Amino acid sequence: MGCSTVPSLRDRSSGVLLHPTSLPGRHGSGDLGGEARAFVDFLAEAGQRWWQMLPVAPPGYGESPYAAQSAFAGSPMLVSPDDLARDGLLDEKAADSLPAGRVFYVAMAAHRERLLDAAFDAWRARPARRADYDEFCASNEHWLDDYALFRALKRAHGGVQWTRWEPALKRREPRALATARDAHARAIAFEKLTQYFFDRQWRALRAYAAERGVGLIGDVPIFVAHDSADVWQNPDVFFLDGDGEPTVVAGCPPDYFSRTGQRWGNPLYRWKRLAKSGYAWWIERLRNMLARFDALRIDHFIGFERYWRIPATCPTAVDGKWMKGPSTDFFRTVREALGDLPLIAEDLGAVTPAVFALRDRFRLPGIKVLQFAFGHDPSAPTFMPHNFPRRAVVYTGTHDNDTTLGWFRDEGDGRSTRTFAQTQAEREATLRYLGTTQTGGEEIHWDMIRLALSSVANLAIVPLQDVLGLGTEARMNRPGTESGNWAWRFEAGALRAEHASRLGTMTRTYGRIA
Repeated sequence: MGCSTVPSLRDRSSGVLLHPTSLPGRHGSGDLGGEARAFVDFLAEAGQRWWQMLPVAPPGYGESPYAAQSAFAGSPMLVSPDDLARDGLLDEKAADSLPAGRVFYVAMAAHRERLLDAAFDAWRARPARRADYDEFCASNEHWLDDYALFRALKRAHGGVQWTRWEPALKRREPRALATARDAHARAIAFEKLTQYFFDRQWRALRAYAAERGVGLIGDVPIFVAHDSADVWQNPDVFFLDGDGEPTVVAGCPPDYFSRTGQRWGNPLYRWKRLAKSGYAWWIERLRNMLARFDALRIDHFIGFERYWRIPATCPTAVDGKWMKGPSTDFFRTVREALGDLPLIAEDLGAVTPAVFALRDRFRLPGIKVLQFAFGHDPSAPTFMPHNFPRRAVVYTGTHDNDTTLGWFRDEGDGRSTRTFAQTQAEREATLRYLGTTQTGGEEIHWDMIRLALSSVANLAIVPLQDVLGLGTEARMNRPGTESGNWAWRFEAGALRAEHASRLGTMTRTYGRIA
């Protein structure tokens, strides 16, 4: 196949939201191998120009990709064992399979780590592409060395967070670090090689997608996890006490998703210290992400203008308060260093005119979620398509929402954020707006996909669950809960030619195919 063109966020286009772990496959979760390439083929066949993902970093607490162990590393669990076998680093017969279905993280991680360990031994016995590996290590030295040591030390300490390590390691005393590098040399080498495997497979997948005219959209959480290589390596730019524990943490006030707000628990940045360095850490982070993706969604964009600061001793987010973020100075500095960036501002939540002004000053598209258009919130009209600007990204729903079918059928039970009366009123308002009151919403997911695609927003993104017409059982995340999330996968064979045809026809009808 000849070279194709990856789209721009300014193009009228569309795409699908799917985290790679949700792909089918025989190793307990999706990865960067053959099923990922097959999904790219589906996107191209359906006229979709974008594949949007959640963060692809190593997940941490609760298996959340938004609580990663590194803002720079790739998840080892996304490395494809089948592609390693194809490269001669694994015996295909030895690479046994796990049952299909949801991701069971403990079993999946043990299975994949065993295979990665075998591939590591095979590579060490017969190092392939050594020059390429050495170049990878050299160009990523600024984060890779400390990340590999961090992972090795976590293993050696039974997985406990870094603030519970020996004081000399916790404080990163040079002599202690040097001793640890010698003592854990094999584990460090394993982590570095695993990152090389990830990088090599990622570059191959991105090139495969680009050849088919499909761009990749990544996700950049504004905050990082406390138990991460980032905080351990850079404690001076976070609000920490003498033991390395956060004194204040991030979250958001009570909103649509949670009556007590969301206490995320991430340590907060010392923005003034970051500003003195020219935001060097952030610029390296964005440079790393732009080497991986064609566009980036900035999660919790609001936090750059103002952020919700919660005392670390508070169990919920109710007692937090708003603090001023770095605002214009940050984005001006980043633009001077990296140029105009293909960024999407996730501007949902307690948005103020100052947040919109910051977004518009740098001409960033904001986000419109159709599920928010028909409720009782005062901001609901801004999510109605007839009020959209062109510089926007419209979603039927996001990873934090129920699926369209689940949302529409919600009866306002104990697990819902809405009452029965509210769900009834939203259903009626939705059907009136769609003009489908006679059918009762039997294909509400396709009705909402059509609404997104037909809007004036430059970019429309649809979660794959909506293309497949799945209900609440396929929900990816329920904000404010700590278990049962991030585990959904679609079944092999679930994506059929009729899905591609129907989505492609609709996409073409509304002028989103070049």
